[in-house]
Amino acid sequence: MTTATRPTRRATQGWVLPLSVLIVGSFMSVLDTSIVNVAVPKIQIELSAAPDDVEWIVTGYTLALGIVVPLTGWLGMRIGQTRLYILSMVGFAAASALCGMAWNLDTMIVFRVIQAIPGGILPVVTMTMLYQIVPREKIGAAMGIYGLGVVVAPAVGPTLGGYLVEYIDWRLIFYINVPIGILGTIAAVAVFPRIAPTSWPKFDFWGFITIAYGLFAMLLAFSEGQNWGWTGYRILALFISGALSLALFVIVELEVENPLIDLRIFKVPAYGLSLILLGVAMTGLFTTLYFIPQYLQNIQGLQALDAGLVLVPSAIVLVVLMPFAGRIYDMIGPRVPVALGLAVMAYGSYLLAGLTPNTPRADIELWTAIRNVGTGLAMMPMITAGVSALPARLTSSGSGMNNVMQRVASSVAVAVFGSLNATASAQMMSDRGSLVSGGAQALPAVTAASEKGAPGLLGMYQQLSASVTTQTYDNGFYIVALMSAGGAVLALMLRSGKPKSVGGPVHVEV
Repeated sequence: MTTATRPTRRATQGWVLPLSVLIVGSFMSVLDTSIVNVAVPKIQIELSAAPDDVEWIVTGYTLALGIVVPLTGWLGMRIGQTRLYILSMVGFAAASALCGMAWNLDTMIVFRVIQAIPGGILPVVTMTMLYQIVPREKIGAAMGIYGLGVVVAPAVGPTLGGYLVEYIDWRLIFYINVPIGILGTIAAVAVFPRIAPTSWPKFDFWGFITIAYGLFAMLLAFSEGQNWGWTGYRILALFISGALSLALFVIVELEVENPLIDLRIFKVPAYGLSLILLGVAMTGLFTTLYFIPQYLQNIQGLQALDAGLVLVPSAIVLVVLMPFAGRIYDMIGPRVPVALGLAVMAYGSYLLAGLTPNTPRADIELWTAIRNVGTGLAMMPMITAGVSALPARLTSSGSGMNNVMQRVASSVAVAVFGSLNATASAQMMSDRGSLVSGGAQALPAVTAASEKGAPGLLGMYQQLSASVTTQTYDNGFYIVALMSAGGAVLALMLRSGKPKSVGGPVHVEV
């Protein structure tokens, strides 16, 4: 009896050190999604790439993530979660080294797709392992610490990426993953319990094909909608075929014996609600991370590093609040921190909707920090509330769907709001340009006029352009504020009170 129970005690009691190792893998993979964006202009110059082509460095990575994330649950059951984590860490470090050595755009895109395979697996397997290692009554505190890797990484990405690109070398944003990956792998081998596979499920081939194509088509449509035209036949074909493929995926999963993603997770109301709230929160988070650096660089003329430094106070807020929010969840449940957090996110977004071309830097730092007070309070409790409500056998499916939602929401937010901004900007430039003699079509001639002794015209055009662009950012933040406020109301349906201690034993190899 003693021999049989000793591994379980080891797996369920000493969870802080394994959790710290899990954070390394999660932080590294999530950071890569935001840090690369800062380096894209420099990569374009170094690799002599066209602007439309260089976007595939990000787009290719996102599309590959959409395909590989649904596979993670099956792979974990097939080879074991610990082995999968270690293989993913090694694979991510190796693929990062390849990206750093890329000699042209084609090799960079190929290596980024390869990097996305372990990069998509790591966040899902870390969440699954967290629920196997941490006792259920401590899950809130654990998720608060784990959230440092999920939410803080995108926040610090622009600053770190800006520094490396501006002062050292853009290739270092990839090479830096190599020593981190090696150290993380050694730590994982040393401290993780060897979580054994409990079953050998048959691969759900048709389920994988349908969800892989459906997510690929949807993500590609959202990524290229602005370039290809939202009403063009290619985008419409992708939307229609993607929707049909996802509908077929649901049918397949309800019929097969071993589904790739167990859709019974949606029979748990708390999980479905948390997934909706997660979509709202991720949309707001990535809209802010997308708009604010653009505003600071394009409107206020800051360099990449300086723009990233403006976001440092808001990142510090997350570092402080995430563990605190986990403790609140353990004490009173998710309803209060999630509802209050989303309400604060709505207020912070409303403040950001008041941006002007001359808004002081201190105001932007304060407003983004206020918004991240809400993010820090709400993000981990909403995820924890959903996954904790699932039976242990559905944790992997729930974690996988959470990561699908995070990827889709972030991609859709950037694509849709970017497209709305471009459309609104063109319309407002046309409307306001009519105030200039000759109408909007006269604006391109302003530069030529300034060379002939009319510098005031150039200044007027620059002010008009900055004002219009800023107004489109404001409109985006108004929409995010409304979404967050609606989410705060929905969050009142979450449970209140301490979570039940229902954690079962962890399967450990001896």
